[in-house]
Amino acid sequence: MPLDIDRYAHIRSPIQRWDPRLKIFSLGLLIIGVALLKTLPMSAVALGIAVVLLMISKLPRQFIIHGLEGAMIFLLPFFLIMPFTYPGESNAYFLGLPFAWEGLRFATLIVVKATAIVMTSIAIFGSSRFDVSMIALQHLKCPSILIQMLLFTYRYTFTFLDEMHRMRVSMSVRGFIPKTNSYTLRTFGNFVGTLLVRSFERTERVYNAMLSKGYQGEFHSLLIFNSNYYDWIKAAFAILLAAGLLTVDIGGGFIHAEAGWY
Repeated sequence: MPLDIDRYAHIRSPIQRWDPRLKIFSLGLLIIGVALLKTLPMSAVALGIAVVLLMISKLPRQFIIHGLEGAMIFLLPFFLIMPFTYPGESNAYFLGLPFAWEGLRFATLIVVKATAIVMTSIAIFGSSRFDVSMIALQHLKCPSILIQMLLFTYRYTFTFLDEMHRMRVSMSVRGFIPKTNSYTLRTFGNFVGTLLVRSFERTERVYNAMLSKGYQGEFHSLLIFNSNYYDWIKAAFAILLAAGLLTVDIGGGFIHAEAGWY
């Protein structure tokens, strides 16, 4: 099952009570700041900030780990690729391949920054209902087409997986057992084709239903956002954190460059 990102949005916490507009805007700037970091120490500090955010959000540990699992599948291979492919002089050889410590440092930098960004994103969207977050993005003047694509993708991913599960159960009931033969390949080909046809037919039905209800290319909501003094303090603090990380990172980069470490 995919990560149901707003499963625990009902848990009360300072992050959950934060105005979604200010939360997304300020923590979004923090994410951009983390992405621009160039030194490993400041990236480690950013990771620590992300950990603190998740602790304040009170999201369950298993939920956070589940959210990080998918990201780690894509990030961990950097440790196997970058040290052996990084351009420049090799420091050693491992199994006959040139190994560069600078490549390992660069891989660590990428993984630490990406982990901090993913954890901060979990804190943002895990502490509010997904539809509320999308409406907040709409208030922040995010393109309407992008918001609708995100909403539909999120909603119908679960419908798509449920349809896959029903079809697999139906195949099992009829006695289908996967094997390494041409019959299994043809069966899976028919499975994928049928799934695509059913998905296309569903999109037509949903679209016609939306048109019959007056859909004209945008969503309307009765949700009203209210921000208070504490929301603005949280936003200012998050923006100051982003600015502080970048400022120290730039200064540290110059120092390391002069010392020959960067």
